[in-house]
Amino acid sequence: MPGTGASGAEVVAVASRARSAPTWEALDRDGGRGGVAEIQRARMIAALAEVSRERGVAATTVAHIVARSGVSRRTFYELFEDREDCFRAAFELAVEHAAQRVVPAFQAGRGWLERIRGGLEALLEFLEDEPGLGALCVVDALGAGPRALARRAEVIDILIDAVDEGRAEARGETNPGRLTAEGVVGAVLAVLHARLAVGAPVSAKSDSRQLTADLLGPLMGIVVLPYRGRAAAVQEVTRPAPARRPAVHAGGDPLRDLDMRLTYRTVRVLLAIAGRSGASNRQVADASGVQDQGQISKLLARLEHLGLIHNSGVGPSRGEPNVWGLTPRGQEVERAIRPQAPAEGLDNA
Repeated sequence: MPGTGASGAEVVAVASRARSAPTWEALDRDGGRGGVAEIQRARMIAALAEVSRERGVAATTVAHIVARSGVSRRTFYELFEDREDCFRAAFELAVEHAAQRVVPAFQAGRGWLERIRGGLEALLEFLEDEPGLGALCVVDALGAGPRALARRAEVIDILIDAVDEGRAEARGETNPGRLTAEGVVGAVLAVLHARLAVGAPVSAKSDSRQLTADLLGPLMGIVVLPYRGRAAAVQEVTRPAPARRPAVHAGGDPLRDLDMRLTYRTVRVLLAIAGRSGASNRQVADASGVQDQGQISKLLARLEHLGLIHNSGVGPSRGEPNVWGLTPRGQEVERAIRPQAPAEGLDNA
């Protein structure tokens, strides 16, 4: 629910001020940098979100993160200074995903009330679709260290600014100041905290799929009451729940079930096959930069065993080359790693 004092682009820039990622040009051939490192980084961030959701951030350790992600402790410390650094990266990702939903919905409103309702509805839907990332924003940041708390405070200031615009629509003799907006935002966050916190009482929890239906009206009543009065608040509370939009799941780890070490060569081989379906061993080796034919054979056999590629040719035993293509599962993995692929193409690697 960002304020209208800043443009949508400025708000998103504030909300997504994540640490810069290394590039493919920095990639070493042991998989320690660049695109492979970014995939490993994403897996650890997803693991932190999942474990924090289950245990709480205070009980989440580096050991939990590396065990859940399947990435080594050494790699963790190559990519993050410590657990707090990993959490901060996860928090930035969560805020970015939330902003991508909330900012357009807020800006679509024609007045303060519509903007607040649209932004709050989009926020609740985000929390329904991505409860792990949502808990990072609302709950876990409170116990994640001073840097995360400072970043959380910046985001809350944006929300307060948005609510504070309601003073221009205040009715009667009321003259709410910024402190009123701070109290309103604090009250809304307290309600959401109770629903998302680990170990919250069952009576205080809503079904994660029903947050919008259960809370949009009551929370709008809390926001509206100091500015528009009791009648307007009651109208918001009794307003019928909106129809649920299709769920959008942006978080999670698409490579979680991949039982293999994701190295530079593995990534290059998958991308080579995706870009040249029907390629032989030699063509895959040339496109992926693997010169050793024994090594490319082992890599291809491993990927075939994992169900990521299939061979539609008769093979060397019949005097013909292999003909490699991606399976549906391989296509899913390739889509997950494709955003980190070098723009200039595989043949120039």
